[in-house]
Amino acid sequence: MFPKVLTTNCPSFVPMALSSSSSSLASTLPHDFNPQKLSFLSTLQTCKSIQGLKQIHASIIKTMPSPDAQLTISTRLSALCAQSLPIDPRYALSLLAQLRTPNLPLYNAIIRGLATSNNDSIEGLVVYKQMLSKGIVPDNYTIPFVLKACAESRAVREGEEVHGQAIKMGLASDVYVSNTLMRMYAVCDVIRSARKVFDTSPQRDLVSWTTMIQGYVKMGFAREGVGLFFEMCGENLQADGMTLVIVLSACARLGDLRLGRKLHRYIIRNSNVNLDVFVGNALVDMYLKCGDANFARKVFQEMPVKNVVSWNSMISGLAQKGEFKESLYMFRKMQRLGVKPDDVTLVAVLNSCANLGVLELGKWVHAYLDRNQIRADGFIGNALVDMYAKCGSIDQACWVFQAMNRKDVYSYTAMIVGLAMHGQGGKALDLFSEMPKMGIEPDEVTFVGVLTACSHVGLVEEGRKYFEDMSTIYNLRPQLEHYGCMVDLLGRAGLINEAEEFIRNMPIEPDAFVLGALLGACKIHGKVELGESVMKKIETIEPRKDGAYVLMSNIYSSANRWRDALKLRKAMKERNLEKTPGCSSIELDGVIHEFQKGDKSHPKIKEIYKLLDEIMSHLKNNECLTHTSVFS
Repeated sequence: MFPKVLTTNCPSFVPMALSSSSSSLASTLPHDFNPQKLSFLSTLQTCKSIQGLKQIHASIIKTMPSPDAQLTISTRLSALCAQSLPIDPRYALSLLAQLRTPNLPLYNAIIRGLATSNNDSIEGLVVYKQMLSKGIVPDNYTIPFVLKACAESRAVREGEEVHGQAIKMGLASDVYVSNTLMRMYAVCDVIRSARKVFDTSPQRDLVSWTTMIQGYVKMGFAREGVGLFFEMCGENLQADGMTLVIVLSACARLGDLRLGRKLHRYIIRNSNVNLDVFVGNALVDMYLKCGDANFARKVFQEMPVKNVVSWNSMISGLAQKGEFKESLYMFRKMQRLGVKPDDVTLVAVLNSCANLGVLELGKWVHAYLDRNQIRADGFIGNALVDMYAKCGSIDQACWVFQAMNRKDVYSYTAMIVGLAMHGQGGKALDLFSEMPKMGIEPDEVTFVGVLTACSHVGLVEEGRKYFEDMSTIYNLRPQLEHYGCMVDLLGRAGLINEAEEFIRNMPIEPDAFVLGALLGACKIHGKVELGESVMKKIETIEPRKDGAYVLMSNIYSSANRWRDALKLRKAMKERNLEKTPGCSSIELDGVIHEFQKGDKSHPKIKEIYKLLDEIMSHLKNNECLTHTSVFS
């Protein structure tokens, strides 16, 4: 069925002279066509959308129904499809059905239009099969469009059929066809077939190499992708910006700084490579992920043009490296320059706020979301929950969590871990029991929160059950963190012997975290001899860390073994193991101020100490007054 006559927003058809561009369409109409209605042709030529075409079509059906008129409409539909406009598959198929002899260019145009549509790409295959059934032979334009439709629909089986047809018709050797074949196989994760097409192609251009490299990197074979890039260079082909962005992303995944620097030198040497914002962003991301934050800053500062992705690369990259203060500094600089943040920016900022305890800036981000009517769902909602929980506002974290429409395993995990951190183990376990009802399966991090909650509440039996459920019900292999949580649970409950036995039966070698949990239990329950044995084991794993020495020294002191405590402190000095100084921080006007024991590097240290002296003086005076009033 063709569309009904539409009146809303329908173009007005005023008689006008035919332009030269309309004459080709006029030739398709019958010789006795009414001249007064030639204005339809001019309107068709100016039509810019499928919806507008359907409106004109409806008017033509009403005023001058004719098979030749359908051909006129189909010609304009072909032109619109060539502009990659999204089309209505039912309309296109209906129009094709009305034509007596649809031709190959029209089929190519419609298949192309459908292939570029995210929702209707599979319809391109339907049109292709209809075309074959009418005996129309595809050409080297048809096959790439059909393969694109297969790639968009992840229809690898149909793609293999089209591949076979291309071979039979002698089209597989065409470089455009072979490149599209490689892309289809790569998108459908059939990398071996993509490589087979690549190896058997009689001719390869830069697109061929780039497609194959991208396929490797997408599938997680970053090393193979980089190797193929250098093989391409050996063929005297020069990479363009797109190829280099892909290869730089492979270096970032590998964390190979030496390789990344080699690629950077290649970019500088080849003047034909445009160091645009995309290549610049890829370089910044690569240097950060390969551990060279200083050079990442240098590349970033030298970029002539920056977009929000450029800023995100720096802000997220610094946060991932643990340089949270620097990450927030870059965010403030971004704000000063008036660059509008996106979701990625805000998630990275919330992550930094969570790790630094910067509650006020985290609240500002929340207010920004409200002002811009951005729902706190998905990644942003999860980051907000995590930030509030880590900054001590567990009630606010609960409020954000409850308001989220879309919750996933990360949402529940953030909330469960947050509740466990705040000693609300019962609520954490209640929330965990809610997950199966919502159809959400826990992951390894969720169980860290659950076991921590059991430890804080002292639920030993429940902890044992949850630990067993990991492998028996959820098919998750316990990691060192989970074993450490179980040792902590048993140790806090005073089940020291069972904790020892648990460690002995571990299928993996215990690390300092697991043994440290047992040493902590020794301190709680005064197990000096066992503590000495555990400390020696930790010493072999982490000989340069001071934590075990400090804890063991405290165990000696608690047992009034002052000589042993002193002896251990002396051993620390002899090995140049200095105790990690205590550190505290405070947020003031969105700025984090850190203070370490003995550190006098703060720019206002004189004013701080002067104020401290005044406070101490007031306290002493108040103590004297209190003492006098008591004995007067």
